[in-house]
Amino acid sequence: MRFNLKYYILALLISSTFARAQNPIPNQKINLTSSSSYKEMKKQYIIEQTIENIAENNEDENIDYTTLFDQLNFYYEHPINLNQKEIKFDLEQLMILDQFQIKSLINHKEVFGKFLNIYELQAIDDFSSNVIRKILPFVTINENFNSTHLSFSEMIKKGKNDMFLRYSRVINPTSGQIEIDDSSWLNSPNSKSLGSADNLYMRYRFKYQKHLSFGITTEKDAGETVLGNQLAENLFETRTPKGFDFYSAHFYLKEVGKIDVFTIGDYHIQLGQGLTFWSGLAMGKSSNIMSLKRSAIGIKPYSSIDENQFLRGSAFTIKMKQFKLLAFGSKKKLDANIVEDSSAQDGSLVVSSFQASGIHSTLGELKDKDAIEESIVGGEFSYENKFMTLGFISAYTKYNGSVERQLSTYNQYEFNQNTNLVNGFHYSIVKRNFNLYGETSRSNNGGIAHLHGLMASLHPRLGISILYRKYGRDYQSTFSNAISEGSRPINEEGLFTGLNFKINNYWEISSYFDQFQFPWMKYQVNQPGTIGIDGFFQILYHPSKKLNIYARIRHREKPYNSHEKFSRDITNVSKIDQWNFRLNINASITESIRIRNRIELSSYNRIGLTKENGILVLQDVTYKPKESKFSFTARFALFDTDSYNSRIYSYENDVLYYFRIPAYYSQGARTYITTRYQFKKGIDLWIRWGNWMYTNRNTIGSGLNEINGSSKTDIRAQLRFQF
Repeated sequence: MRFNLKYYILALLISSTFARAQNPIPNQKINLTSSSSYKEMKKQYIIEQTIENIAENNEDENIDYTTLFDQLNFYYEHPINLNQKEIKFDLEQLMILDQFQIKSLINHKEVFGKFLNIYELQAIDDFSSNVIRKILPFVTINENFNSTHLSFSEMIKKGKNDMFLRYSRVINPTSGQIEIDDSSWLNSPNSKSLGSADNLYMRYRFKYQKHLSFGITTEKDAGETVLGNQLAENLFETRTPKGFDFYSAHFYLKEVGKIDVFTIGDYHIQLGQGLTFWSGLAMGKSSNIMSLKRSAIGIKPYSSIDENQFLRGSAFTIKMKQFKLLAFGSKKKLDANIVEDSSAQDGSLVVSSFQASGIHSTLGELKDKDAIEESIVGGEFSYENKFMTLGFISAYTKYNGSVERQLSTYNQYEFNQNTNLVNGFHYSIVKRNFNLYGETSRSNNGGIAHLHGLMASLHPRLGISILYRKYGRDYQSTFSNAISEGSRPINEEGLFTGLNFKINNYWEISSYFDQFQFPWMKYQVNQPGTIGIDGFFQILYHPSKKLNIYARIRHREKPYNSHEKFSRDITNVSKIDQWNFRLNINASITESIRIRNRIELSSYNRIGLTKENGILVLQDVTYKPKESKFSFTARFALFDTDSYNSRIYSYENDVLYYFRIPAYYSQGARTYITTRYQFKKGIDLWIRWGNWMYTNRNTIGSGLNEINGSSKTDIRAQLRFQF
């Protein structure tokens, strides 16, 4: 590599050895009590790890993880009472325990009665010390059960208000912010942003436990305008909107009187295994192989800022003993490229593509904003008992225009009309230490997709997970988020096998091997029947709550068009060979200081071309003194990759409810610091400064976001009021 790493790596090893010396392995039972400062740090660590597991295979660095963080943060502030009658659903939503651990916990309570104290978790066979440490911040044991019979006025009095105000921007001038003369703008109307580089965000939410939630979220992206643009209106005779670009609101009730669930406004629907209908994030392949099975939440209030992947309307759930009926309806506007409107015979719109960025900073992007209306109605009828869950799902989608996307040969079977009906059936059967589950779905054009999985706990220390999937090349579902290699479950057949082995209380091995085939062509794959593999191995060492070390290897092979052609029209298909190696150390130096050291290597080899390599070395420090109002998290990282192909993703700490998992590529250094100051109870201020410094680039970014220089600096400030 072109920069000298030996001193940095030496410092990493010394700091890790020091952490070990400060925290020797205890030869005793796990300590189930901890200070408030450590518990806060542990909560942040658990949430980071959960989100990072979801994102580790995702190559979209701008996905919003707000809803997931909100869910985990809620359970931290309102721990699950293990003595409550119904705890299965809440434990599933934590995404920490697998089905067998949840089953063991419930069986233990049925045999021995209610838990007397938290130490009793150590008596459950499937609960290692590491599992207990992970779940501890989110559970409690007491006799104070939450009342579901409070009046609306009582819930208002006892609920909690959250208000967030956030400001962020890139300090460096971008090409879209550079002033140009009127004639240049007139000749090139999309060469300049209409608004400032400021990003503004406001969120208000009221919550009473899990029973009541309502709130509103607004956002303005960089380049968008809140005051309109008079010059643009004069030049182009086009009205520019005033106010925030995006508004979202919801009202949500759960288990209040005879109401099981009711919501109006913006929301998510998550059903089955995500094959027929699932909006929002979902777990994919990760080191936690037992999380491959989805735990559908049903109806969830929406409070994120993704401007497309949500539902707007109303939904409700009715329970009748062991039966449940869920129904929902949605109608909202989507961004789309309109190629023809009133010239169609019926006067309807003709759409060539959907736009998903949610950014409307130029006249062209404003033209695509809210261009087409999407209407969805659907529901689920399900049955559940102690051992089995069965459900039927149906969803009908209609667009108020003709969807005529410009499809190519490889994607000719994808959705390309204005209506679609998808029907599905899902099941889950638990018998002793085996869980058989799956889902089958059929779209209106006859396309069929299905997946079937088996999880088994062969021993308290050994678990396996197997998943078979087969998605037809003509299966069509606009709201589908099942396990797949692509962004949607289509044109794929694969077999996933995973293993988790707890060697002892300190050592754990996770591994999976996934082999898949694409029956038809894909983007940049001009032959049908191509094959790929994805292999993963991780060994984890966690001797105490203060030290966690893991090493992992991941190998992927995917088909890709060869750079060589047989003739003008025939392309040979070769493959891409990718490797990732990671060593990660998390340690608590003191009760107030936590460090993370990481070295990650990557290689990318498109057969027939030069092999590309990458390296990332980072040091994180989290400082949260006991009883102090001030805390911070900082990172210094060095990275060197031959190109974007050998990029490396890494989660970054940020202000509360803001997430990015950026790609580190090219050559340079990454530095950031996120500080938090609590003025008093209920008022918190976060300030974040971050910088990218490149040593081999003269420009950063592209298009309107291009920066002329080798450095990029951004700032973010957030104020939270709780009352």
